[in-house]
Amino acid sequence: MGTVGLSFGSPTAGTGFNVSQTVSAIISNLQNVETPWQNQLTSLESQDTVLSNLGTLFSNLSNDINSLTDFEGILATKTGSSSDDNVLELTSATPSATAGTHTVVVQNLAQTSSGYLAPITNDSDTLSGSITMQVGTSGTPQTITLNSNDNTLAGLAAAINSSGVGITASVLTDSNGSRLSLVSGTSGADGNIQVTSDSIVDASNSNAALNYTSSVSGINAQLTVDGVSLQSASNTVTNLIPGVTFQLLAPSATESDGSLEQVQVVIANDDTDVGSTINQFVSDYNAVVSAINAQEGNTSSGTPEPLFGSPTLSLLQQALAGNLISQNPNGYLDAIQNASDTLSGSISIQVGTGTAQTITLDSSDNTLAGLASAINSANIGVTANVVTNSSGTQLELVSGIAGANGALTVNSSITDTTTNTALNYNSGGSDISNLTQLGISVNNDGTLTLDSTSLDSVLNSDYSSVVGFFQNANSWGMTFANAINNAGTSSNTGILALAESANSTTESTLNANISRENSIISAEQTSLTLELTSANEILEALPQQLNDANELYSAITGYNQNPTG
Repeated sequence: MGTVGLSFGSPTAGTGFNVSQTVSAIISNLQNVETPWQNQLTSLESQDTVLSNLGTLFSNLSNDINSLTDFEGILATKTGSSSDDNVLELTSATPSATAGTHTVVVQNLAQTSSGYLAPITNDSDTLSGSITMQVGTSGTPQTITLNSNDNTLAGLAAAINSSGVGITASVLTDSNGSRLSLVSGTSGADGNIQVTSDSIVDASNSNAALNYTSSVSGINAQLTVDGVSLQSASNTVTNLIPGVTFQLLAPSATESDGSLEQVQVVIANDDTDVGSTINQFVSDYNAVVSAINAQEGNTSSGTPEPLFGSPTLSLLQQALAGNLISQNPNGYLDAIQNASDTLSGSISIQVGTGTAQTITLDSSDNTLAGLASAINSANIGVTANVVTNSSGTQLELVSGIAGANGALTVNSSITDTTTNTALNYNSGGSDISNLTQLGISVNNDGTLTLDSTSLDSVLNSDYSSVVGFFQNANSWGMTFANAINNAGTSSNTGILALAESANSTTESTLNANISRENSIISAEQTSLTLELTSANEILEALPQQLNDANELYSAITGYNQNPTG
């Protein structure tokens, strides 16, 4: 700790000294111990700003790649069109729909059964009697018997609507009077309204009978899809083309040769939105790389960037560039439902042009887990894992060498003896093995460039391989998505999350040190103020005390010590 030089002037001057300035000078010297801590805090806070920005950029990139690897994401999206929207209009196409062209001929639309009771002149007339009705041949008959609470047209309509019979009743009024309209709640042939008994009369008008008249019979829509005659109870047709919903609006027109118009329904992959998502991926990837590159130099004022020299930067660069260009060849055995099933047989595995090695099962390794362990311990250059998904449990193989040099040649004669099922090997690879085949190239600074023409070409010619490149087991997309997700802040063990956590811990320690030191300094300031105030009061009182002593001395000795006295 440094020293503070104080000058109190002449002790007999009576002027004392400035307590506040003196205490402030001492406290300022004491606070110098906090300067390194404050400087470190400032540096860490600058890093926090950069880490937070990188976290946002990685989150954007993660969203892009997750959209491409999601089985129900953008690559599963379908678009559709109809050659005649006046006859058939596409409503939706789910991910289960298959791209292709379908021919639809609409013979007739579906109709919903409806009818009405005979009109009355005054809708407030009192009615009496009962009516029994049902929907279709399988519906439950319901009898509505009028009483004083519902013996008008409006009351009868309310009673029918609350009965649960599956018919909607309403009162219609025109120049001919008012009548009760009935509409089935079920379209098509199975929704026909059946009135099996009707004794409703207008008691206010000579008991005139209100007989039921069927105005529209319920019928199914008749259509032909790809040459197959089909029916639909509704004009909203779902899954007659798998995964596709469309609305029938009118029967097909009659052509000049007397045949009915064939409506072409085209289901296509959503190449436009897929291309847009991949373009956004490239843009967001470049934003991440540019932000990292910017940390490898000095600021405009010549000082190092906050993360300059930080190992976090190299870890992030590894996460980005690790599997950017190519993927490791991979594949899997057919899935089984029970991972503990007993297996038998052998499997031959070759990596690239290397020597094929054969693993033969025995009682010590005759399960999927045992087979995986045997493969991994054989040092073939392949990693085996047992994974469980919607298909069951299966053995996955991943080559230890990326690209064509790591291609796997696998011959499996493994059998699940519990179910007597052969476990064949399936290549998990795609015809597309690297980003270059999608029209994506890597620049010298690590950023990417997308050739949209090349991307459009591969989307149009080999869409399934694009899907496989992003979504197959251990594919480039799955591997890269995992790397990006583990680099950001979505995981507690992510690179950025750990860096932020480390900074936060250090900042907490520094703030605690500063707070503790401030408490010590505050107590010292209080003590100094009291002590120096007391000292100052003594100094200010010295001249008076000297004068009093002189006067006392003069009084005792008779010698005048006061030259002015």
